[in-house]
Amino acid sequence: MKSSRFRDMPEDELHREEQDLTRRLFDLRCQLAVGRVENPQRIRAARRDLARVKTRLRSLELERAAAGKAGA
Repeated sequence: MKSSRFRDMPEDELHREEQDLTRRLFDLRCQLAVGRVENPQRIRAARRDLARVKTRLRSLELERAAAGKAGA
């Protein structure tokens, strides 16, 4: 997925997406261990999407912190 898609998401939706991607990555890793994974590239894509979501969540957190300092 494109990172621009995550930039437009509200924070609560980003948290849901993070949980979904974490669960999906776990399932894919279990399938890989058993040898049933259909497309190993999906693991890489899920890992990268999870990193994009976490990066966006962190940037939102830093924006709030900066706004809090500026207002104080």
